[in-house]
Amino acid sequence: MARTPAIVAVVLMAAAAAQLASAGFPNQYWPAPSTPSPSVPSTGFPTYGWENAHATFYGSESGLGHDFGGACGYSGSDIASLYSTRTAALSTPLFADGAGCGRCYEIRCVQSKWCVPGSPSVVITGTNLCPPNWYQDSNDGGWCNPPRRHFDMAPPSFYKLAARVAGIVPVQFRRVPCERRGGVQFCLTGNPYWLLLHVNNVGGGGDVAEMAVREKGGQWVQMTQNWGSTYQAFAALDKSVGLEVRITGGTDGKTIIVGDAIPAWWSPGLCYQGSNNFW
Repeated sequence: MARTPAIVAVVLMAAAAAQLASAGFPNQYWPAPSTPSPSVPSTGFPTYGWENAHATFYGSESGLGHDFGGACGYSGSDIASLYSTRTAALSTPLFADGAGCGRCYEIRCVQSKWCVPGSPSVVITGTNLCPPNWYQDSNDGGWCNPPRRHFDMAPPSFYKLAARVAGIVPVQFRRVPCERRGGVQFCLTGNPYWLLLHVNNVGGGGDVAEMAVREKGGQWVQMTQNWGSTYQAFAALDKSVGLEVRITGGTDGKTIIVGDAIPAWWSPGLCYQGSNNFW
């Protein structure tokens, strides 16, 4: 059956949009900067300028599960409940020894025939490390070899940017505020003399530079990074008393105190959520 003029017009418009996406047009052709949802308070964290990188995808097609949070310490339930399918493993320079865990990036596909027409963007959270592969050239399989900046994305997020067949595409990225619903979440492990806090759902810059913990009304105990987004305190803390947590952001240096972070009669193996965040 012959195509109607309307169908031809739609096809031509789609082709033109694909050409725009691959031609590196000026910023006025790209989506406007992200704006916070009305239901999420503004964090005051700035949106950065666009930079160049590349992106691939990995792991389960669902984009959910333990695959997407290993190096940062996020569990499969953390991914599903807090970050969903909008996650990525970061190459070494972006991972920054775990400092990149929790940071949020807006990513768009550019200068590739495989870009989704119009070059839509997606906001992801860094939740894992994309390790170097020194057995392959940085431009031929070793995509995450330093000093390359690279995002190995959960498949559903990658497909919002480019066709699956592309495999790897050039992208532009920028830091954006992490819009989180609810307070910072803390998951506890350890023993009576060693407390390990895995911190989730951090708003603002999304990253953590310093943490301290104390029994309500007590003295602050400075914590040290254990790995990823987990911090430890070598102290015997009273389980019958609630704990407060002081967090300093890794990028902007802002500090908040989550006064109701962990209730009395807390227990390792459980997660607790306070009412404060970087708003």
